[in-house]
Amino acid sequence: MPRLVVLTGFLGAGKTTTMLAAGRLLTRRGDRVAVITNDQGSDLVDTRLAREAVPDVAEVTGGCFCCRFDELADLVTDLVDAGRVDTVLAEAVGSCTDLQATVVRPLRAHYGDRLALAPLTTVVDPARVGALDGDLGYLIDRQLAEADLIAVNKSDTLPRAGLDALLHRMRRAHPDADVLGYSAGRGENLDDLVSRWTGAGRRRDVDLEVDYDRYAAAEAQLSWLNQVWQVTADGGFPARRWAHVALDSLSAACARRGDVIGHAKLAVQSPAGLVRMSVVAAGDPPTHEPAGPEEPPVASATVLVNVRATCPPADLETLVRAAAYTADLAVGATARPGPARAFAPSYPRPVHRLPAAPA
Repeated sequence: MPRLVVLTGFLGAGKTTTMLAAGRLLTRRGDRVAVITNDQGSDLVDTRLAREAVPDVAEVTGGCFCCRFDELADLVTDLVDAGRVDTVLAEAVGSCTDLQATVVRPLRAHYGDRLALAPLTTVVDPARVGALDGDLGYLIDRQLAEADLIAVNKSDTLPRAGLDALLHRMRRAHPDADVLGYSAGRGENLDDLVSRWTGAGRRRDVDLEVDYDRYAAAEAQLSWLNQVWQVTADGGFPARRWAHVALDSLSAACARRGDVIGHAKLAVQSPAGLVRMSVVAAGDPPTHEPAGPEEPPVASATVLVNVRATCPPADLETLVRAAAYTADLAVGATARPGPARAFAPSYPRPVHRLPAAPA
């Protein structure tokens, strides 16, 4: 029976890296893997990256899985009915919670005879644990509280003793969840993570208490901006360098303002290939995938920009334009933006919210 793996977790936790690394691992093992990405907007960096990693990719845009449940269900059933997948990896929007009641249980109720549901997995960035308070902290707490499996990513960023201490804290705080540490970027303990999805695993059926007003307030703190930029230079320019300067400038500007970056991602497509860059905390330098030296100059590049940050939508548009201008000056290029409208997500209104089965 095909299996659906739903990944949740706050922005920047590494859900996409986890999904793609797991997809590659499962493919090497002979599984037929499909990926479903999810976002409040469109023009997704994650979708473009997924198409480089697995053959079957779809997306649900314009809202989270719970608010676009019918679209998610249609995509999953199309894949299953066509008989072309063994595993579907579905990455929920990073500002979403209450997925047990609004996604997992409805899928199990309607498609449980055709689809196996893996343990709901909340991906965690160690740097975020306890770092965000108020409504954002509440959102992360709810994501952890409903998890069947808490997957602490980026284990390589902590000393062994620090990782062990964090895992111990997670197990004490969430005794009914399975907890493990791993690094999606380095592939460390990825086998163990995948085995929790394909094995028996822990699956809970409890009702999560969610204050939807606080949930909505947390989402409303974050502005969303997805935009495509065309960058050109008659004499050629270093595309990787342009993107690095732009993202570094945006990161520094948010840090000066005191804004939280949920994530900022760039996908740079040029004749030299595809490069992804990201920042998951204001003030951090960009990371590159793949890493490497600057490629030869190119005459043009298409840059897909996805940013989530705690500033007003109009401010976010201004910050991204300023970052692009800084990069233009640094490399002698001209960036022309496509249409964009930064926005804050609307109040979450799930299509279904099923209670747990009576004990």
